[in-house]
Amino acid sequence: MSVSPPFDRTALAPRVLFATAEMADFVKTGGLGEVAGALPRALRRHHDVRILIPGYRQVVERCREIAVIGHLSGFADIPPCNLGFTETADGLGIYVLLSAELYDRDGTPYGHAGVDFGDNDLRFARLSLAAAELARGADPTWSADLLHLNDWQTALAPAYLAWRGARTPSVLTIHNLAYQGVFPKETLHRIGLPDDAFRMDGVEFYGQLSFLKAGLFYASQVTTVSETYAREITRPESGCGLDGLLRTRAASGQLAGILNGIDESWDPRLDPHLAVRFEAGDWKGKAANAEAVRQGFGLAVSRGPLFAIVSRLVHQKGIDLSLDAAHSILDGGGQLVVMGQGEGRFEHALTALASRHPGQVGVRVGFDEMAARRMFAGSDFLLMPSRFEPCGLAQMYAQRFGSLPIVHATGGLADTVEDEVTGFSFRDASVHGLRHAIERAIDTFGRKKRLNGMRETAMTRERTWNGAALDYSALYARAFGNREMRAA
Repeated sequence: MSVSPPFDRTALAPRVLFATAEMADFVKTGGLGEVAGALPRALRRHHDVRILIPGYRQVVERCREIAVIGHLSGFADIPPCNLGFTETADGLGIYVLLSAELYDRDGTPYGHAGVDFGDNDLRFARLSLAAAELARGADPTWSADLLHLNDWQTALAPAYLAWRGARTPSVLTIHNLAYQGVFPKETLHRIGLPDDAFRMDGVEFYGQLSFLKAGLFYASQVTTVSETYAREITRPESGCGLDGLLRTRAASGQLAGILNGIDESWDPRLDPHLAVRFEAGDWKGKAANAEAVRQGFGLAVSRGPLFAIVSRLVHQKGIDLSLDAAHSILDGGGQLVVMGQGEGRFEHALTALASRHPGQVGVRVGFDEMAARRMFAGSDFLLMPSRFEPCGLAQMYAQRFGSLPIVHATGGLADTVEDEVTGFSFRDASVHGLRHAIERAIDTFGRKKRLNGMRETAMTRERTWNGAALDYSALYARAFGNREMRAA
């Protein structure tokens, strides 16, 4: 396989390295993987973009061919690795870190059987350091003019650049502030950080070391994935201990919220996963998908509303609220289908709920792409009462397929769901708030003209990545204009 030559419009379109711990093409655990699979492709209209990702077993197995183009030396306890390069079928360049010692493992990118890998500090310091090295000529044919970093797993890159005196600008996107990459102080020397980095204006975080804090301090620009979440994380109740630093970055014009989009595969007119394809106004087609969902989950034939949950089954997602409010659905003549996995207590509680209400509640622990898409297409309402939600994608998938989300008005949910226009929202993350929203939804289901009007409005909202790509391009320009290094 030949390595692609440098992009011939570099002067007009700077080279951007998009560093990520996961990408939907190869491996994903949540929204970051979806974003990494879609946003770089949208950015290619404006920039020469390449991806950097660890060579997990899933990545190596799914690549057609990986050419070794270089070697990255070890640093402190971070082992050396080879630098591979491959391309996706549509020509997107992918750098792959090849280290069986670090990445060839069973499990997710982060752990196995629900337990984090014990050397995640080294595994993701290696990723961050590689990003910094690709800005400093690790590939002699292509060097990054700007680093676009994602979450704590890549957040040390701007710090490594600063400590080495490099001036490459960087953008760090926070997909979920609750995950910060916090390790014991002893990690400092394992990953080659200088002693004076362990301070408030550096990587120190309540006596420990935070990868994410390093990125928040050293990156040229910081973004998160919705405007409301960008405001929320500057407040103590949502700032996860980093609100002071985030307020400082916001006051300097260096914290922005850019709403995620969804990729073009979320089109009910074309989606091959659906039982029947349909478009806005074709409610018979939507009903055919509802029937397929009922059959798939063993529900009774019904003319009542069908509610769905497609989610990680964790406290953040308000699963306990949905459990407590489920009787409002059943008492109103509705049915509920659930798919997801997560905390055992929620998996067991949902399974028990289905056992108590056969034919009315169906639960599937796990995830299946086809079933998920049919649930979005067939359901009338999607329950998403998250306590906090940086952006959320499920509510946009549901809207595109004519399922009206019922959401707690936080983060990206507040930015994408207009109450009684494109869904239903409630202000307080409580069972009372959710029950009232469910009751309003059931009332709307009985008023078909109003229901179908809301469906059409939701389905026709612009949710593509094109607008986000333009916003990121403008942000990159600001980052290039703010090359002054932060104090190392």
